[in-house]
Amino acid sequence: MTNFINILKEQIKVELEDMAGAGRLPAGLDLDRVAVDPPRDPAHGDVATNAALVLAKPAGLKPRALAEELAGRLARRAGVSAAEVAGPGFVNLRLDDPFWHARLRDILRAGPAYGDSGVGRGVVVNVEYVSANPTGPMHVGHGRGAVVGDALAALLEKAGHTVTREYYVNDAGAQVDALAWSSYFRYLEALGATISPETFAGLCPGGELQYRGEYLIPVGQELVQKYGDSLARRGEDGEWEGKAAEEWLAPLRAVAVARMMALIRDDLAALGVRHDLFTSERELVEGGAVERAVEALKARGLVYTGVLEAPKGKVPEDWEPRPQMLFRATQFGDDVDRPLQKSDGSWTYFATDIAYHHDKFRRGFKAMINVWGADHGGYVKRMQAAVKAITGGEGALDVKLCQLVSLLRGGEPVRMSKRAGTFVTLREVIDEVGRDVVRFIMLTRRNDAPLDFDLDRVMEQSRENPVFYVQYAHARCRSALRHARALFAADELSPERLAEAAPVARLTDPGELALIKHMAGWPRVVESAAEAHEPHRVAFYLYDLAAAFHGLWTRGMDDATLRFIDAADRDRTAARLALVQAVATVIASGLRIMGVTPVEEMR
Repeated sequence: MTNFINILKEQIKVELEDMAGAGRLPAGLDLDRVAVDPPRDPAHGDVATNAALVLAKPAGLKPRALAEELAGRLARRAGVSAAEVAGPGFVNLRLDDPFWHARLRDILRAGPAYGDSGVGRGVVVNVEYVSANPTGPMHVGHGRGAVVGDALAALLEKAGHTVTREYYVNDAGAQVDALAWSSYFRYLEALGATISPETFAGLCPGGELQYRGEYLIPVGQELVQKYGDSLARRGEDGEWEGKAAEEWLAPLRAVAVARMMALIRDDLAALGVRHDLFTSERELVEGGAVERAVEALKARGLVYTGVLEAPKGKVPEDWEPRPQMLFRATQFGDDVDRPLQKSDGSWTYFATDIAYHHDKFRRGFKAMINVWGADHGGYVKRMQAAVKAITGGEGALDVKLCQLVSLLRGGEPVRMSKRAGTFVTLREVIDEVGRDVVRFIMLTRRNDAPLDFDLDRVMEQSRENPVFYVQYAHARCRSALRHARALFAADELSPERLAEAAPVARLTDPGELALIKHMAGWPRVVESAAEAHEPHRVAFYLYDLAAAFHGLWTRGMDDATLRFIDAADRDRTAARLALVQAVATVIASGLRIMGVTPVEEMR
């Protein structure tokens, strides 16, 4: 049991049960609402419990009277130096040095598993992230969603969930058709056609050649290798011309999507992001998933034919009040009911999304988390309504929206334009600053807050650069342990040996104890961050831990008695090396969730 809060909860539970056994409390009281948390003001103690407040009424006692009796009992407990009643009935506990020294040994014994929790109870969770349209290489905004989703999945696993990481391939619809047309232009170009992009755009649906990036040139060349000139024809002037779209659209679209997904997979691999499953939208639709989902909604009486009111604000010119197949979304918290079918009989994008989440549920996922871009904010409420409806209330969807990433260089914007082919790709950023830097920076803000990513700032070696600051703390720990080999044999410095043999009772400086207390809070951070689905809390925690460690290191530079290595006092050195090893362990544990490699030394 590495979470010290759980240790204290168990002690409080034992005392309450003993009070019940002595007739001081009624038997069978529900103790689930008894909480133990660090107080907001550390001056009030190390932890506080609300036990007396939540149990007083069912016990028929006054909260403060119950709190005073409980405080008296807890004050006699090993590890508790003081128990004080505060306010209407809180009990504040101060824990003694040996209690915290024991927590240091817990960290060393657990090693990388420190902070692992069973709070998830093995509950299966589907985390869907990235799901970028397969129309080109990933940009920095995609990278933020990728990191948030990947880190969230790792966090949930550490908290005891069984996680499936999923990518939804949007390989159906207008965007991939537009990709096919743009790829066809590159195919004609590879054959030697001299048609200009502007002239070809006039042939495209909507009169626009959407994707003009050079990344499609290899696709055109691949199409020539695969199909030769069979997808084109020569005009009367001998120039290559395009054939009718029905002759080439389907096979060319498949090749283009496959090539784009290969690019995306390469980008994800460079970022260290993995998925367990790639689900094709086209395969779902062609397999009848939409029809199954709609029938399931109909069976629950949640589909009807109706006429929607005009959209609020400016009414589009093409809007008309016509009967539509509608989903009763308002019964599940949405603002309006939503159309499932277009006027031409095809399914709406929303209907396809319902089918996808119905498929997730049928695969055994009741808990679903989607990581989306901020531009999908207006889509969240209707999708959550749909999940409630299609699962009969058994399923739940949480959506994490990732706000925009502003790519800067020296404070100046780096312009991007995907359709013009001049955008800065995620891969270029990774190649410039490194995977670890990209991943760390993406978690230095809440996912729903805008993020400035300055390519120059993230390479600075200063406290203002959180990547450097945390990595430097780990590197300092490793450096101290390497230098200690002049005084200790290698096996004496192993975490296991330090856990059992280091005289950690020598750690009495307030800074040393504060560092232990901070590390003892790591399991609680894991659990609370996992429950809130907020992986950025890990980055915040690591920065604060690094600050505490660097502060202690700096004090040692000014005061020789606080240095980690003192050749004249081997026992005290061993105790402080145990502390250093624990810091390295916790930082490495947090960085592992973030997908960042702990460095051994700074260059």
